Amino acid sequence: MIKAGIIGGAGYTGGELLRLLQYHPDVEISFVHSNSQAGKLIYEVHQDLIGLTDLKFCKKIDFAVDVLFLCMGHGRSKTFLSENQIPKAVKVIDLSRDFRLKEEGNPFVYGLPELNQSAISKSDSIANPGCFATCIQLGLLPLANKNLLQEEIHVNAITGSTGAGQNPTDTSHFSWRNNNVSIYKAFEHQHLGEINQSLNQLQKSPVPRINFLPVRGNFSRGIYASIYTKTDQTEKQLIDLYQSFYEKAPFVHLTPQNPSLKQVVNTNNCILFLQKHEDKVLIISMIDNLIKGASGQAIQNMNLSFGLNQKTGLGLKAVAF
Repeated sequence: MIKAGIIGGAGYTGGELLRLLQYHPDVEISFVHSNSQAGKLIYEVHQDLIGLTDLKFCKKIDFAVDVLFLCMGHGRSKTFLSENQIPKAVKVIDLSRDFRLKEEGNPFVYGLPELNQSAISKSDSIANPGCFATCIQLGLLPLANKNLLQEEIHVNAITGSTGAGQNPTDTSHFSWRNNNVSIYKAFEHQHLGEINQSLNQLQKSPVPRINFLPVRGNFSRGIYASIYTKTDQTEKQLIDLYQSFYEKAPFVHLTPQNPSLKQVVNTNNCILFLQKHEDKVLIISMIDNLIKGASGQAIQNMNLSFGLNQKTGLGLKAVAF
C-alpha cells in the first residue's frame, strides 16, 4: 500500500486529490496538512467527503510516507522544499508551477504522461503541468512531433471558475462570474512557457508564435480550447496522425462528432476533435481543469512512478446531460 501525504489540502486541488485517493485501491492517506484549517475534520471543509474519511487537517508533517503531493499556491513549493529536508525515498509530485520549466538545478520531470511517460516512470520528482497547458499541449503535440507547426497558432480557451482557486476574488465569485465572460492575460498567460517548452521538445524547427486568448467562463469546471493553424495535411492524414500518436494514451480520445464540455467534466479524459477548413485545421481540446488539469493527472503520474496501471483509481464517469 502506498502511503501518501498532502501538503496544502484545503484548496480545490487538495480536495479533488482527497476525493480521488479515497477510491484508489493502492493508496492510504497518512496525513493532510493545512495551516489555515489545522484541527478541523476534512469533511468540514470538503463537504463532499462526509462519510468517506474521519481524518483531520494537521500542522505537523510526518515524512514517513511514500509520496508527497504539494498542493500549495505558486511560489510556495520552492519555499517548502528549501525549508524541509525530504527523505530521498519519498517521491514528490508538485501541483504548482514552481518546477515546470527546465532550469539549472531543477531535478523535476515535467509530468505530462503523453509526452514524458518514460521519464516520469523513473523519476522521484514530478512537476504536474498547468491546466490550460495540458489542454493546449494535447491538442498540438502530434503536429509538433511531425514538424508540422509551421504557421502561427491561434488558441481561444475558456475555463471554469475553479481554475482561479478557492479564495474568492473580484472575477471568481458567483455574482460576477454568472452570466458573464471575459478575456484575461491576452497573449501573455503564464502557461505559454511550458507549452512552448513541450512543443519544442518534439519539433525540430522552432515553434511559431502561439496567440493565446484565455477566457473566464461562467461555469465551475472544465476547459474548452479551440485551436487553429494552417496546414497542408488532409483531414484524414491529421486524424491518422493523432490516432497513431495517442494510441497508447489511455485518457486521450478522438471523437468524430463536434464535442461539448460535459463529456469530460469529472473525468481524467481529454477529448479531441479535428476538422479541416480550407488550408486550416481546427482542433478542439477539452479537459476537466481539476482532474486531468490537476489532481487526476497527479495521480496518473503517481501511478506511473510506482509502476501501476495509469488508469488505477481514475475510473470516473462524466457528468450526465
